[in-house]
Amino acid sequence: MSISTTPAPESLAEQLAYLKLPFMLEEHAALAKQAAEEHWDHVAFLARLAAGEAALRRERSVQRRINQARFPVIKTLEQFQWTWPKTINRMQVQHLFRLQFLADKGNVIFLGNVGLGKTHLATALGYAACMQGLSVRFTTAVEVINALAAAQRAKRLKQALDSYRKPALLILDELGYLPIDKTGADLLFQIISQRYEQGSIIVTSNRAYKHWAEIFNNDATLTSALLDRLLHHAETVLIEGQSYRMQDRTES
Repeated sequence: MSISTTPAPESLAEQLAYLKLPFMLEEHAALAKQAAEEHWDHVAFLARLAAGEAALRRERSVQRRINQARFPVIKTLEQFQWTWPKTINRMQVQHLFRLQFLADKGNVIFLGNVGLGKTHLATALGYAACMQGLSVRFTTAVEVINALAAAQRAKRLKQALDSYRKPALLILDELGYLPIDKTGADLLFQIISQRYEQGSIIVTSNRAYKHWAEIFNNDATLTSALLDRLLHHAETVLIEGQSYRMQDRTES
């Protein structure tokens, strides 16, 4: 019995397009010319093509992870203005950018008043994680609670929880800026509980830990259980000073 097969594309360009090798498709002719001029052997020519294809795939993979992270804006550590906060442990922060806490499934909590760069540093850590090929999800505490509450009403809570459980790093921004009711507190606790020792969380908050019960509907039991899981493998970064966004007003 004979087996029918689709004829293979005839030209090299068609073959490269069929195999979805965009770098080789675009650059093979130019590299072939360079190889002839510089007397590369076949292996060297193939190595250049393969290296270019691999680099393009890595670049696209990183960009895809950045898009999936949903950062409001891209921030880097190099952009951070160290001279503005009155108090910040620079060595502690720079050490975090080694990203060892991600390998350890640990957490990072940035505490401080508004406008001191907490979100900037959290986003920069997330961006650095993306650059290392790790999956990241950025969200505010209010956004995640609203999303989970809507999913719960639609009987899709498990799928919604999975979307926050699976990334290597989850960034919860602005925890404590708005009060959270019992339902919201329970939903947020589920995320933190499911990620405990399974994936890292970065939290930014304007509230000291002793005031967190006020965030969670004054539920001391839930707050204690949440902090127990969140802080077990965590590093706290305290930032003190005046809001950077108030700088122009204070100087005028």
